[in-house]
Amino acid sequence: MSWDRQIILKSPKEIAIMREAGRINALALQAVREAARPGISTAELDAIAEEVIRSHGAVPAFKGYPGPYPYPATITASINDELVHGIPSEKRRLREGDIVSIDCGTIYKGYVADSAFTMGIGKISPEAQRLLEVTERALYVGIDKLRAGNRVGDVSAAIQHYVESHGYHVTREYTGHGVGREMHEGPSVPNYGLPGRGVMLRVGMVIALEPMVLVGTPKTRVLPDRWTVASADGSLTAHFEHSVAITEDGPVILTVV
Repeated sequence: MSWDRQIILKSPKEIAIMREAGRINALALQAVREAARPGISTAELDAIAEEVIRSHGAVPAFKGYPGPYPYPATITASINDELVHGIPSEKRRLREGDIVSIDCGTIYKGYVADSAFTMGIGKISPEAQRLLEVTERALYVGIDKLRAGNRVGDVSAAIQHYVESHGYHVTREYTGHGVGREMHEGPSVPNYGLPGRGVMLRVGMVIALEPMVLVGTPKTRVLPDRWTVASADGSLTAHFEHSVAITEDGPVILTVV
């Protein structure tokens, strides 16, 4: 983890590798989305993602990632009130009406891509559906501000304003981040802030932008497994993320098929 490091893509070769890392990551998440249904375990989803990543000559970025102990899986699978970092398990099976957030990272030829989505399992409540829609839209509101000459605070403030205007909350403890040679690089990109503040965005930066939204409170708690982060009040949460390159022509999403 090198929050003080900040990669700037300068060559067409670097950009092409990052694009391929993003494509592979998107394929892994696509396969997980297609397999997610009532009754499947989060461990099964994890195995699906890992198979896709390795079949394309890449490796999972999350597996072995340092923390309270090395992260043991390819994806994080966070259900309902769990915001991020949920550990997949054969015992954790999805149920009708759940919402599940899947986060995944891929390393390809030394470059990292990182993205996430939240989806409903079967028929979900109107409240859950609205939360998903607002959180995903907040991601694209933020992406639109990822332009050279803007500052991190412009991105953060846009996300915060959009989310809070719909009556929800953004987390204060966890942020988006630069991504490139390592999973977490500078700059940190919070989901709240003030316009005109923070690091200036430059052509060649790649940002993993990730709104993390909570229904009842911005406060979170860490569960006994020491990885999983949940809302402090047990309310629903959602999480969407893309790795985005800042180019002369504006933001380009890398984590797409």
